[in-house]
Amino acid sequence: MKNIAIVCGGYSGEYEISIQSAQVVADNLDKKRFKGYLVVITRDRWYYKDKSGETVEIDRGDFSISLIDGKKIRFDGIFNAIHGTPGEDGKLLGYFDMLGLPYTSCSADVSALTFNKFLCNKFVSSYGITLAKSLTYVKGDPIPYAEITKSLGLPLFIKPACSGSSVGITKVKNSSELPGAISIAFKEGDRVIIEEFIDGREIACGLIMKKKELIVFPLTEIISKKEFFDYEAKYTKGMADEITPPVNLPLQAELDIKALSAFLYRELNCKGFVRIDYIVSANGIYFIEINTVPGISNASILPQQANAMGMSIGELFSTAIEAMF
Repeated sequence: MKNIAIVCGGYSGEYEISIQSAQVVADNLDKKRFKGYLVVITRDRWYYKDKSGETVEIDRGDFSISLIDGKKIRFDGIFNAIHGTPGEDGKLLGYFDMLGLPYTSCSADVSALTFNKFLCNKFVSSYGITLAKSLTYVKGDPIPYAEITKSLGLPLFIKPACSGSSVGITKVKNSSELPGAISIAFKEGDRVIIEEFIDGREIACGLIMKKKELIVFPLTEIISKKEFFDYEAKYTKGMADEITPPVNLPLQAELDIKALSAFLYRELNCKGFVRIDYIVSANGIYFIEINTVPGISNASILPQQANAMGMSIGELFSTAIEAMF
């Protein structure tokens, strides 16, 4: 029986979603093999929360807990369920590395790279992979609004360089909306990315390493009922259709997306499960982003994809845990 700390919470607008994800993990762990402990990380506290709601502070010296009866629990591994900082951007993972604690997600350096869209785009484009045309600015830069629309056209997307779950992203249809959208993005960090709009189908590809074999799941098409697949569309029931596998997606596009995803997973030396998103347009396949801590509720894309190939959500979690040892 291995003791697994299911870490959740974090410092971003994805806090509540992370708590929900962790509960799904706890509910679906293989109880014969793993004992899960829900550990909440906030700026002020790190604590274990039991089923009764009682909390016990984490000893940050070795990431252990001492229960009321005096028993000390040391964890064999970490299930990373923090969307956003500090779990998805690598900060907390560096701490676990120093303690020698294994975890389910990608390494600290890979997580830091993929969470920063600016750096990730630089890495991906170095392989000749197609991305949307973009401009980037840091806080304090003069913003040449007229040049932006002249270069990228309308509509376009304003994104924080570092955020998840589409937090801080705005689709801009009119140039008058640019200042407000850029201001919203800057609330999430010091750099914004402004991207041209690519008209096409949004496709997600999930992957996981199982006993040294890379498994590429069936693809999913995301059809948002809003302007795009934003935070509300991601987490509000009925706001998006997620179709696994996509209907009438050209076979070559499917094969290319799967091959490209497998290449990026291996080239980055990813670990655990990962989701990579694309836009398939008339002009080709455009890379959007890599998610190293994707949504993991029963209704989330990755569990849907796993289920489509006969892997239950419990098996998905067990596979991720096994891969870290």
